[in-house]
Amino acid sequence: MILDSFGGPESFREVALAKPVAGEGQVLVKVHATSVNPLDYQVRRGDYKEYVPLPAITGHDVSGVVEAVGPGVTAFKPGDEVWYTPEIFNGDGSYAEYHVANEAIVGLKPRSLTHLEAAALSLVGGTVWEALITRVNLQVGETILVHGGAGGVGHIAIQIAKAAGARVITTVSSQNAGFVKGLGADVAIDYKQTDYVAAVLEATDGKGVDVVLDTIGGDTLQKSPLVLAQLGRVVSIVDIATPQNLIEAWGRNASYHFVFTRQNRGKLDDLARLVDRGLLKPVVGATYPLAEIGQAHARLEQKSNGLRGKIAIDVTA
Repeated sequence: MILDSFGGPESFREVALAKPVAGEGQVLVKVHATSVNPLDYQVRRGDYKEYVPLPAITGHDVSGVVEAVGPGVTAFKPGDEVWYTPEIFNGDGSYAEYHVANEAIVGLKPRSLTHLEAAALSLVGGTVWEALITRVNLQVGETILVHGGAGGVGHIAIQIAKAAGARVITTVSSQNAGFVKGLGADVAIDYKQTDYVAAVLEATDGKGVDVVLDTIGGDTLQKSPLVLAQLGRVVSIVDIATPQNLIEAWGRNASYHFVFTRQNRGKLDDLARLVDRGLLKPVVGATYPLAEIGQAHARLEQKSNGLRGKIAIDVTA
């Protein structure tokens, strides 16, 4: 599916292209499934147009089967089931039947996941791992506030935080409280009806949380110190364009981390171990064929889309 111009969900066009060829150190993958992320519709509408030359094949999740390997590849062979996130802003993306990737960013697909489930996890899973494990070093016994716990990133963050031994507080709408508690959340705060700052302080006996994960943007960076314990950490995966006053962070000796996920096999292997031990499972809230990628984008962009977890794309349908 080619993006000829930046704009709305109708901007995609189906075309037939020659099958790509694996070069030195690369694998050719027959894509079985991909996914839709906020990054995908941000790219489509032109938020990062200076990094995306047109026409473009976009998309940031792959689960599929190795069809061929290039010279020098040692980690994979034809027939291997693999998953990965294509290099962001560097080459073609995953909205296609075939994709070529450097073997260093590719991992063996978790055995217990379908291709649709694996494609729903690669980007968000790698992002959460980078944010919580690599950057803020979430520890056993700490408390974390996950904003947007029912979303594509949030529902994975809850599970990884629990696997790390943390206590999890999350903000969701009331209809998703049971869903996130089923994932392991200890406290679910209805952000539509409740002041989450007051609710977090009540849930922590006034101590605040050790970590805040920002998946929603807005004024979250400015408000986060109000719920932080001393030496607390804030980690954001949202591009921040609006100036915010962080004076409250000073008094709490807070640290801020901004994550743009990096691709490597190590994170995928760590995630796969959690998956195959039964500690992590992505939720696929809806599935579309590749030809309907525009409709999938449109649904994800709706604020009240009724989704839990991710939208997966079946490339073989």
